[in-house]
Amino acid sequence: MAASIGLVVVHEAILPLRARRPRTLLGEGQVATQGEAIAEHDVTVVIIDATLSPVQQRNLERAWNCKVIDRTGLILDIFGERAATREGTLQVELAHLDYQRSRLVRSWTHLERQRGGFGFLGGPGETQIEADRRLIGDRIVRLKKELDQVRRTRGLHRSARRRVPFPVIALVGYTNAGKSTLFNLLTGADVTARDQLFATLDPTMRGMRLPSGRRVILSDTVGFISELPHELVAAFRATLEEVAEADVILHVRDVAHPDTAAQRTDVIEVLDAMVADAALDADWRTRCIEVLNKADLLGGVEHVPVRGDGVAVSAITGQGLPTLSAAIDTRIAAGMEQVDYAIAHADGARLAWLYQHGEVLDRENADEAVRITVRLLPADRARFERLT
Repeated sequence: MAASIGLVVVHEAILPLRARRPRTLLGEGQVATQGEAIAEHDVTVVIIDATLSPVQQRNLERAWNCKVIDRTGLILDIFGERAATREGTLQVELAHLDYQRSRLVRSWTHLERQRGGFGFLGGPGETQIEADRRLIGDRIVRLKKELDQVRRTRGLHRSARRRVPFPVIALVGYTNAGKSTLFNLLTGADVTARDQLFATLDPTMRGMRLPSGRRVILSDTVGFISELPHELVAAFRATLEEVAEADVILHVRDVAHPDTAAQRTDVIEVLDAMVADAALDADWRTRCIEVLNKADLLGGVEHVPVRGDGVAVSAITGQGLPTLSAAIDTRIAAGMEQVDYAIAHADGARLAWLYQHGEVLDRENADEAVRITVRLLPADRARFERLT
């Protein structure tokens, strides 16, 4: 992660912890030993792969005489560098401020100074830390209002898509699993796809056609990571709602990564957390297809062990894409209902509606009416029958 934002890693150390020290997290001997290494390599930034309290961060900075950030701070910095759109910038700023608000606990001596009170009877006034916390709180309130507007706008877009409507397919997965590359291959789009963490922060949607002729909307979403900071989960809720609304979820995995099993567990934990927050239905697993990407790095799809309904693909070579498209088709069809209708010959508009929104399985032009057997999504069936 450090290298992904241009930091040059000159020293690494794995430090076993017998107990977490309230003052520095690490033991005194570990702090001293690492301090010598930091001075020797002229280190300017130290990253701790753990969560630091504000006091621990301050004490380590004093002991090592350099900037110290924890895992959450590093991920927030990466997101800050990647944010490009207005929505992404708002979400990252909200997460940053939420994180920084907890850092205003005597971390800097100037925060203990007091400002003068107002009026003749004014007291000693508020301390700088209180003023800074108030300013951050005010900004957070404004950002949340703006993001609420984003959420309402996104909700209106979803309502418009339901009126069309086309099934929505959401790509989820660990960061750098190849979601955007797969998205581009399936849709012919030109979404930014780089070999770096969190290249995608804002959801992108494009239409594609499946082998059955059915048209669907594919959505590319932000990547997950282990121990994703709760500030980011909250800030990116508007983005993750695209996953909640999807008819099919494609869990894209980097099958060539040595920690692919652990990454799979991390993604599932995030999705289960969304269930706990009521942002996702508990039945998301029944709508999920595992896509084992980067098969080309293992010699091809035939060399990838596949379990259950998983599909091995290579978003670089295109190998396995027909199988994946067929699997999406099958999963959508499984959620559809087969119904029979008798429609008057003169009612061409309703016939056209069924052809546009459903999958016609059989049609008989009888004397009295057109008898048609069609497969429809439950929401489409309800809409059609309201038109009757």
